[in-house]
Amino acid sequence: MKTDELNRHLSFSLGQEEFAIPLLCVKEVIAIPEITPVPFTPAYFVGIMNLRGQVISIIDLRQKFNIKANTTADTAVVICEMAPLCLGIIVDSVNSVLTPEAENLSEKPAIQSSKSTDYITSVYRKDKRLVLLLDIAKTLSLEDHMALNKAASSQAAGSQSKKAA
Repeated sequence: MKTDELNRHLSFSLGQEEFAIPLLCVKEVIAIPEITPVPFTPAYFVGIMNLRGQVISIIDLRQKFNIKANTTADTAVVICEMAPLCLGIIVDSVNSVLTPEAENLSEKPAIQSSKSTDYITSVYRKDKRLVLLLDIAKTLSLEDHMALNKAASSQAAGSQSKKAA
């Protein structure tokens, strides 16, 4: 695999901010589907959806990052491959595929916060804008991973009992 392929990112907007995730973890981008809510999950955990027979958990990254959500015709779900499961993230709009040049990348800033910012891998200077490059798996807390696994396993158990019936 060429270095360019490893360095490509899908950029998207959340509110007025621009973010990007590695293109290699993006499975596809879809319109907002019908989503089944799952009780007793965090507010940004929107629910689960069925994508061609696969149950996928959906989180609203705008809510997770405390960014004012503004759902429009451009709002989309980015399906991310996070072995062993897939995760859908709701974004305001998908912008483009970026290939950041090394000279335009900076280390993430030192941020004094009670929340972890480990999910920011670096900052890309694109024209006069700054794009935060994210590690999507690290945006999720331990509780998020537990909720995703619980939703996935309960859904799998449900589909197993349907097959047995």
